Amino acid sequence: MSDTSESTDDAGEAPDGGDDAATAVDAEEVRHVADLARVRLDDDEVAAFADQFGDILDYFEALDEVPETEREEELVNVMRPDEVEGGLSQEEALSNAEETEDGFFVGPKVS
Repeated sequence: MSDTSESTDDAGEAPDGGDDAATAVDAEEVRHVADLARVRLDDDEVAAFADQFGDILDYFEALDEVPETEREEELVNVMRPDEVEGGLSQEEALSNAEETEDGFFVGPKVS
């Protein structure tokens, strides 16, 4: 399994020449989030998470490039209408039950 956190070169730029969002997430922010989540991280993990958070922010920035679309169709309910149908009588419903009591199903004791 490859580590995607090494997707930047030594100059701190993404391979495509753009700025890397990993520089926007510093170690102090990672430690703050870890404190909020009550997670202990060592220095190596803090650096790795800073890179990963930067990658995540890059993905969100890529969403800004997705063109907006106009919705032309009206939303309609595709569900069928409710219709009242006949059901089972109490006797029919209880006919295959292993155990019944006073017209109700008897299940296993829980406690």
